[in-house]
Order: sequence, then structure tokens, then C-alpha cells
Amino acid sequence: MKTAADPRHIKRVKIVKNLFSLEFGGKTKVAEDKYNQIINNLVIIDKAIAQAAPDWPLEQINKIDLAILRLAIYEMTFEKKEPEKVIIDEAVEIAKSYGSEKSPKFVNGVLGTILKKISVLKTKPTNN
Repeated sequence: MKTAADPRHIKRVKIVKNLFSLEFGGKTKVAEDKYNQIINNLVIIDKAIAQAAPDWPLEQINKIDLAILRLAIYEMTFEKKEPEKVIIDEAVEIAKSYGSEKSPKFVNGVLGTILKKISVLKTKPTNN
């Protein structure tokens, strides 16, 4: 597992904090390309969250959990640089540090549901 001093972990935490602050003050200008890509794809990412957690409207989800989910879903579906399970593990670790007592389980559950959908899409045969 990565340590808290890992540069990738530090970068993720910074993005999560920026996404969190977005919920309270509108758009902030951040030079981080990944952050900007998340913002550009927010409608798609939020739709995935809504489908994976139908009992939780976006406005009722803990704001830090929402920020963590947005980053992880972006990394799983758009960026695809690391294995999905690594991304989920990192998201759960961030949730343990910054979220509520229930955050790690919630984040893990939502991302697990999305991972199942991604896995199904990867295994579906294509019609040529």
C-alpha cells in the first residue's frame, strides 16, 4: 500500500480538497489538469454516482465523499492509468483520513458497484 508521503497520494488529496471546496464556492481556478478534466466530465461522473447509489441523491452525499468519488470515478473510467482496485483502495484510504466514520464503507460500496459495471462492459462481446 502507498504511504501518506507518496507523491501520487499527496496529489490525489490535493485534488479531493479542491473538489470539496468546489461544493461551497463555485468554480475555482486550479492549474491541475486532472482537476480540470474532472470538472469537464462532471455530468457523466455524477450520473455514474447517481446510478451506483440510487438511494443517495447527490445533494445528500457527504461533500468529502462526493469529492473522493468524483476523483476515483474519473481515474477508473477516463484516465485508466492504474488498476481499478488500486484506485478504489486509494479512495478508501482518503475516505478514512478525511471522511466520516461511514465514509470508507460508502466509498467502497459505490466504487465497487461501478467496478462491476465496468467489468461487465469489458466482457461483453462486440458485434462486428
